[in-house]
Amino acid sequence: MGTTSAPETEGAVETRGIEPVPDNERQGRVRELFPTWVAANISVLLLTMGASLVVNNGLNFWQVLLVAAVAATIAFGMVGVLSVSGKWGGAPGAMLSRAAFGVRGNYFPGAILWVARFGWETINAVTGAYAVLTVLNLLFGIESNNVLVVVTLLAFVAVTYVVSGLGRKALNICNKYSTYLFGLFSIMVLVYLIAAMDWEAVFAKKAGTTAMVIAGIGTIAAGGISWVPTGPDFARYLPHSASGKKIVGTTVSGAALVLLPMVLMGGVMAVSDPKLAGRNTDPMSFLGNILPGWLAVPYLITALVGMVLINSLSMYSAGFTAQTMGVKLPRALAVSVNAVISLVGGLFMMLVAKDFIGQFIAFLTLLAVSFSAWIGVYAIDMARRRKMAVRYDADSLMNTGRTSRYWYVGGFCWQAMTAWAVALASGLCFTKVQWFAGPLSTTWIGQNGLGWAATILIAAVVFAALPAPRETAPATAGPAHEERQPAEVG
Repeated sequence: MGTTSAPETEGAVETRGIEPVPDNERQGRVRELFPTWVAANISVLLLTMGASLVVNNGLNFWQVLLVAAVAATIAFGMVGVLSVSGKWGGAPGAMLSRAAFGVRGNYFPGAILWVARFGWETINAVTGAYAVLTVLNLLFGIESNNVLVVVTLLAFVAVTYVVSGLGRKALNICNKYSTYLFGLFSIMVLVYLIAAMDWEAVFAKKAGTTAMVIAGIGTIAAGGISWVPTGPDFARYLPHSASGKKIVGTTVSGAALVLLPMVLMGGVMAVSDPKLAGRNTDPMSFLGNILPGWLAVPYLITALVGMVLINSLSMYSAGFTAQTMGVKLPRALAVSVNAVISLVGGLFMMLVAKDFIGQFIAFLTLLAVSFSAWIGVYAIDMARRRKMAVRYDADSLMNTGRTSRYWYVGGFCWQAMTAWAVALASGLCFTKVQWFAGPLSTTWIGQNGLGWAATILIAAVVFAALPAPRETAPATAGPAHEERQPAEVG
């Protein structure tokens, strides 16, 4: 029996880029998605967001629990559903998106997603740097200064870059063990809160309005919505036989395992320290005031590992987006673009900007709208492909020439582009943040923070109502393949 070459995924460093994964390398398991989505939610910022639900939205304990549960189900339900396309096509979401928008049209939503990813990674980098500064203060009494800010931020971004550059296998291993560690310390924090909190005061808090509940769901769900376009990236190594229902269930359960208790703990902490949701410059230092040092330090360290993984997962997918946008670099090097931008943006936020939490909530709101226009179009495209014999053509995904079946008209699917543009503009009209207010932000949809939901619905309805796109003939060998992207980009 002859020997075969080892799949690219067996090495310590993943070398596969945006090209679809061949069937012989589809050896992933659905259960591997569980620690991935656990790790994607290990962020201490969820505590601050949970506290904001109590302090700013005026919600009580049961309403915070409801908000967290609904937000996790909606946001990561969408992540799971659209992740199924990853096993269909074996390619990252940014590549599969070419089939919906056209090989040229995909540059437009791709650019928006890429820019939004920069912001998300900057927020995570800043949060991680603040966690390091808080640990240094708790352990050694070292006060923050500008030099230390630069050093900690640089160290965080550098570690993130290294981990994300290693690829899927390294991330899976890191996710697995960080899940165990963070789970252990989260249980310890939960036990401490149960013993130390004034539960009579917690449950005595009056309920907030329905409008504030709805708005809270949008705020918490926004973080999860930002993962939707990257869901296929982590499902592309799954075999075609993998259960779509299990993909959705594993994704939602992995995210909810962390998101629910974190948001709820933040809400409970806000009762003892209402200033928790209003700290403008440092979103991490409150843990030193609420938790004893012996618990706050290890909890922050494990959370710091989690934040590295969140940013690593984001940068991992951002590398694919960069390659899809035409950046002629291997995935690991393409990630460096995001790392540099995260460093520069992070320094600005930590040394110049004010009101970190307010800017963070504003960013999440705009992030959700920008991603939602893509989600609505992509979801309808997926629904149409369910009945197709060939759901995605690997050669055509890589071929950016006229012989690609995703060339449509001049490289653009005008129906998808129209739906995306109309939905994005409409969503921004319904949106209101600290420094921006759309003309429809005073409507019921705008006041309840449902601009993201309206964006998804508008994109889906417009795309479904327009004539169904007609793919061109499948790619054939010939001169046009000179425009094909290289099969190996790593």
